[in-house]
Amino acid sequence: MSRQTEILHSIPVDELTGSISVPVYQTSTFVQSEPGVHKGYDYARSNNPTRKVLEDVIANLEKGHSGYAFATGLAAIDAVVKLLSAGDEIIAVDDIYGGAYRLFTHVYQKFGIKVHYVDTTDAENILPYLNENTKFIWLESPTNPTLKVSDIATICSYAKRVGALVVVDNTFASPVAQLPFELGADIVIHSATKYIGGHSDLVAGLVVVKDAALGERVKFTQNSTGGILGPWDSFLVIRGIETIELRVREQSANALKVARFLESCPQVDKLYYPGLEQHKNHEIAKAQQNNLFGGVISFSLKNDTIEAAKKVVSSTQYFKLAESLGGVKSLVCQPALMTHASIPREKRLLSGVQDSLIRLSVGIESPEDLIDDLRQALSQIPVLEAAELQNI
Repeated sequence: MSRQTEILHSIPVDELTGSISVPVYQTSTFVQSEPGVHKGYDYARSNNPTRKVLEDVIANLEKGHSGYAFATGLAAIDAVVKLLSAGDEIIAVDDIYGGAYRLFTHVYQKFGIKVHYVDTTDAENILPYLNENTKFIWLESPTNPTLKVSDIATICSYAKRVGALVVVDNTFASPVAQLPFELGADIVIHSATKYIGGHSDLVAGLVVVKDAALGERVKFTQNSTGGILGPWDSFLVIRGIETIELRVREQSANALKVARFLESCPQVDKLYYPGLEQHKNHEIAKAQQNNLFGGVISFSLKNDTIEAAKKVVSSTQYFKLAESLGGVKSLVCQPALMTHASIPREKRLLSGVQDSLIRLSVGIESPEDLIDDLRQALSQIPVLEAAELQNI
C-alpha cells in the first residue's frame, strides 16, 4: 500500500452516519445514562470525538503509540517540558525556534530546569553535556531557520547511555519525509500550523509518544492544564493531512529548483538547504528524510545588514511577507526582526542567524514564477565588490 493510500484511509468513515468526512462535534459536554456511565466522553476538555480522530491519525502517521492535540505548537512544547522536574537538564539544538528558546529561558529556567544549547550537527558535541541530570535531548531536524540537520539515530544511541529521552520537533521535515521513532526517538512534536495543516488557516500543536507510559503522562498534562485543540481546528488539521503527501512532495521539488537558482545569485552569501550537495549533512538528510528536503530555504546576503534584507523581503510579490511556513502559498520572512527577535543578537549570530538572513517557505506555485519573483526582489540591492564588502 502506498503512503498516500495509507494516509487517506487512516482517516475513518463516521460509524454513526457513514459520513466520508469526520464530523465536527461542537459540544462542551456529553449526556450520561447515569453518573459516571457514558460512551467514552464526558467533558470536551478531557476528550472530544473529532480531536480523538486527529490524535489517532497523527499517531499512525508518525508510527507512534498515541497522539495528543494542543491549541498551538508552543502549547505542545510546553506540555512536554512539564514532564520535567526542578534540577533536570535539557541538551537542546543551538539553532532553536525562538518561541521554544523564550519558553525555556523566561518560563522554565526560574523553575530550576537547565538548558545547554549545542550544535548537534556533529552528534559528538552533546557528549560533554550528558550527565545523570540529562532528561531530554531536544532536536529540531532540520532546524529553524538555518536548516541544520542532526544524526538522530546516533544521538538517540548516546541518550540511552544516561537514560535521557530524545524529543524531535519534526515540523520542518513532516512525517512524509522523516519518522523519528524509527530512528530511536521517544517523543515527536509538531507545529501542525505548518505542513500538517498546510493551508495557513489554523494554529495547532501535536505531540506523539512512543509508548503507553509516556502517553499517560502527556494525557494527564493535557487534561490538567487544558491547552487543547478545539473540534473545528481539529477537523481542519485532519482535512490538511489528507493532502500532506502531495503537498510536501511538490513543495520539496519546487524548493530544490529555487535553491539551485539562489546558488547562482551574486547577492547571496550563505545558502541553507539540505537538498543541496554543499549542505554539511546532506547525506544524513538524504537518508533520514526519504530524499525529501522540505520547502524551507534560508540565505544570507553579501550585504549583511538589516536594511538590505528588509529591502528584499519587502519587494517580493508572490512570496508574501509573513510569519509561519509550510502553507500552499509561498511566504518570506526576516528572522532577525520576526521569528527570532526574542533571541539576543549575540546568541542569534552564534547560531548562524545573521542580520541579513532571509527565510523562504516555498509553496505550490509555479517554481518559475517564484524564481522570477526572487530575481526581481534581489535586484533591488546592489551587487557589492570585494572592497565594499570589507567596509560593511
